[in-house]
Amino acid sequence: MAHILLIEDSPTEAAVMVQLLERNGHKVTTAGSAEDGIASCKRDKPDLVLMDIILPGMNGFQATRALTRDAETSHIPVIIVSTKGQETDRVWGMRQGARDYIAKPPRENELIARIDALTGR
Repeated sequence: MAHILLIEDSPTEAAVMVQLLERNGHKVTTAGSAEDGIASCKRDKPDLVLMDIILPGMNGFQATRALTRDAETSHIPVIIVSTKGQETDRVWGMRQGARDYIAKPPRENELIARIDALTGR
């Protein structure tokens, strides 16, 4: 079981993702903004972060860059999960430090396989 931090501003999307992750045995913490997510990541040290891109205030690309360049959180893998499914978005997300990029809505088996691969489960 991995501890996953989900940074997602849509309550509906967050609820669906939490249910999917918990059904697969993961512990989930949520944050509704990038700023809250960064604070939660530093405080709770999750095993992995699932990051939305379109967020109020700081966007997910900026938050990914902040987490992956901070010595305190750089070891925590970030998977971007976004409706922005263009190749340029994927490339930009990876350049910010994301370890993977999945377009919404993710297929459950694919998402869980990628989480397991990055968390060693």
